[in-house]
Amino acid sequence: MSARLPLLVLALAQLVIALDYNIVYVALPGIGAGLGFSEHGLQWVVSAYVVTTGGFLLLGGRAADLLGRRRTFVAAALIYAGSSLVGGFAQTPGALVAARAAQGIGGSLLFPATLSLINTIYAEGPDRNRALAVWGAAGAGGLCFGSLLGGVLVEAFGWPSVFFVNVPVAAAIAWAGRVLFPADAPRTGVRSFDMTGALTGTAGITLLVFLLVHAPESGWTSPTALMSAVLSPTLLALFALVETRARDPLVPTRLFGHRGLVGAMAVTAVYSATFSTLPYFLTLYFQTVRGYSAFATGLAFLVPAVVVAAGTQLGERAVAVVGVRRMLVGGMALGAAGATALGLALTEHGSYPLLLPGIVLLGLGQGAAWTGMWITAAAGVAPDDQGVASGLASTSLQVGGAVGLAALVALAGAAGPHPADNTALAGIRVAVFAIAAGIACGVPLTLVVRRATPGP
Repeated sequence: MSARLPLLVLALAQLVIALDYNIVYVALPGIGAGLGFSEHGLQWVVSAYVVTTGGFLLLGGRAADLLGRRRTFVAAALIYAGSSLVGGFAQTPGALVAARAAQGIGGSLLFPATLSLINTIYAEGPDRNRALAVWGAAGAGGLCFGSLLGGVLVEAFGWPSVFFVNVPVAAAIAWAGRVLFPADAPRTGVRSFDMTGALTGTAGITLLVFLLVHAPESGWTSPTALMSAVLSPTLLALFALVETRARDPLVPTRLFGHRGLVGAMAVTAVYSATFSTLPYFLTLYFQTVRGYSAFATGLAFLVPAVVVAAGTQLGERAVAVVGVRRMLVGGMALGAAGATALGLALTEHGSYPLLLPGIVLLGLGQGAAWTGMWITAAAGVAPDDQGVASGLASTSLQVGGAVGLAALVALAGAAGPHPADNTALAGIRVAVFAIAAGIACGVPLTLVVRRATPGP
């Protein structure tokens, strides 16, 4: 069987995950009006997905290793389809938030299963690098096309359509995965499941992500924030203790001695805190400062989508020529230069073409770095650990993004808290320049990546 068909399914799965992350943004006003959400409660349509995805990724990664990658992939896609169907038919705020949380659990299973399937179906080297580039391009397209597709669907069919659109796609990839992916090999011997580690690790990470999402809105001294701030590190410390003593731990401690994986986790956290938070501020700029409609904002993200996808392909080719380290350094440097140019071009009355030089540089760097960091995370990891390694790296992605966005929103608010005047633009520009600085600070982390992985 051609390796292209499985890769098409894996890329489509990544497209669904990325698309669903932000497709609901443009539907939020309709959801709020249609279901009677309070102004504060509406944020949980987004946050419920983020919190459960970030909290369950480690569990999802280990499930792929222990229960089988194909089996986990199919189950995750079906969870996605079912929860999306429930979300589209939701009649109350609680039902919709619960459906979004279930979608997040589906994503936490689907993402590491998809990544570990790539890392086991395709041999380490050019074949895997090419597959990761295609997978990365699909993810980049989903993140950027989500706003456009959401705008089209909401205007034509109403807010439930942003959930219903997932149902046939997720069901189709579940069927295709069952047919196309290699059957899960039977396990030899008895493998125990680290239930204590699963509970403490999942609860600790979930509370950490909850804290980072919830506290900026409710206040860092609110009772829920303080309780989360106490419980999260306590549970994570208990998780670390359990993992050192468990016979078959959720996260084998030997993985933390793998410098390539640890370096990739650090790069991934910085990447998510910088590159991945930029669309939030660009959306504010387009809609708040420039007055774009939801549909026009979606159109404005078409160029970034294409450029990031091109960057993933260029990154894959560059690895073969110059190695992972030089490619990552180049991608980070391009990203920092692009973010700086973009910050300078953000003006009250500036035209969209003035943004393009920064967008192009930023997008090429973002796509190249995305491909490089996943190549690094998988390099040299044993097949039986690919799922949990993917879960570790993707957890870093989620937590890094939550930390970065919380910090940048606070920074932007301090510089420009009032959308009614030009201080909104000032806050957005400060955030974009901070993103440029953060990307530049990520360059030294690639030295760790280079020492731990082969390449020129």
